[in-house]
Amino acid sequence: MFMRVVVWAALALLTACQSVSPLPPLPTWQGHAGLNHPDLGVIRDLRSGATLTPAQLVEQLADAPRVLIGEQHDNADQHALQLWLLKALQQRRAQGSVLLEMLNPEQQAKVDAAQAASRARQMPIDLPAALTWQAGWDWSLYGPIVRYALLQPAPLLAANLDRDEIMSIYKAQSQLPAGQATQAKVQEALLAQIESSHCGLLPAAQLPAMLAVQQQRDRRMAERLLAAPTPALLLAGAFHVRRDLGVPLHLQDLAPQAQSVVLILAEVGQTVSAERADLVWYTPAMPEQDHCASMRKASR
Repeated sequence: MFMRVVVWAALALLTACQSVSPLPPLPTWQGHAGLNHPDLGVIRDLRSGATLTPAQLVEQLADAPRVLIGEQHDNADQHALQLWLLKALQQRRAQGSVLLEMLNPEQQAKVDAAQAASRARQMPIDLPAALTWQAGWDWSLYGPIVRYALLQPAPLLAANLDRDEIMSIYKAQSQLPAGQATQAKVQEALLAQIESSHCGLLPAAQLPAMLAVQQQRDRRMAERLLAAPTPALLLAGAFHVRRDLGVPLHLQDLAPQAQSVVLILAEVGQTVSAERADLVWYTPAMPEQDHCASMRKASR
């Protein structure tokens, strides 16, 4: 009898192990800066300080109803990791929805049509044209993510504002109700970031309007996350997903009980604190560029 129990337990364990699919192979680094940095490839749980394996990261993200992944828009390695995470999470559990900062509401009908066609193995030949993809988002970086998402059962959803909404907010300087997102320290930090990212070239009178647009964009992403089927995954710029400044604050204001996990993909050498995110994954860095020099030249 004892031997039967042992054999049965061994067979059950073998069956369980065989039923777990191995994770997809990790992408090869494309960047060339920071390849000798000690943090390269490190995944850190900022809440505990523990270093995680990719498999442990996937397990943590798989249990979250909402996952926010922050990126640097021009970093190819970070986009490759986003695609890897989409595939790995899909193996772990069915994805409920995928949301992109790079898509606007006016594109949603075309996204839906392209997704229906893709599932029927009739993906549009010129997919960027079919989606009216915006030129400001490098298709060579986002295309693989979009193509994969369109083939999945989970809907691909717009998470941004339309252009006319942005212009209306800019002109009216629309204000949000008082809450976590409208604290003075939050708005002051966002104003400083807006001024810095525009190299100090924006007139001071323009800053409140820019702040209103930034916060209304974050509010829209939070609203879309709450409305989306779970588990929901949002891909957006790292500043948008920061716990201390971005979408998570709006989630608190709209639905205090809503649970989410923030993963920031960061270049080696950058500092990501527990105040900003729950998890960080370090990638190679992009070559340094003086964006301000070109902005100053254009402003003359």
